[in-house]
Amino acid sequence: MAENPVVSMTTSLGEVRLEIFLNQSPITAKNFLDYVNDRFYDGLIFHRVIPGFMIQGGGFDKDMRQKPARVAIKNEASNGLRNDTGTLAMARTSVVDSATCQFFINVKDNDFLNHKNTSAQDFGYAVFGRVIEGMDVIRKIEKIKTDSQGMHQDVPVEPVLIHSIQTV
Repeated sequence: MAENPVVSMTTSLGEVRLEIFLNQSPITAKNFLDYVNDRFYDGLIFHRVIPGFMIQGGGFDKDMRQKPARVAIKNEASNGLRNDTGTLAMARTSVVDSATCQFFINVKDNDFLNHKNTSAQDFGYAVFGRVIEGMDVIRKIEKIKTDSQGMHQDVPVEPVLIHSIQTV
């Protein structure tokens, strides 16, 4: 099997390297890498930060304007990968196959996000990568002060910018 691709995410708080599980989550990984290759994430922010849970980004700019995404993809949460500390997963709505561009990084083991069955409630969130360097940066982001902004909660008071995400 080919080696998994690695991407470098440069943020306003430091650099994080992520291994992308192309073999285990082919649809999700390709979707993410397509956004990376299109430089879609450059200039966006981590717009939702919940200590002891996860940090989410990839959909909004620093003024909380949502960037238009491509079509939603099939949810691969049944791939056997777990939402453990340091894993990268796709954000979605309550609709199982609704993930587009937004992703999150688990800052603890979030078993309740794992695939349990095919019901909408228990389908889970597709893990498609993991932090291989820079978990200290993820912890810095996790600790940032947040507030509500409009209808959005847990928004960092000082924006945490994603300067770029690039394949290494």
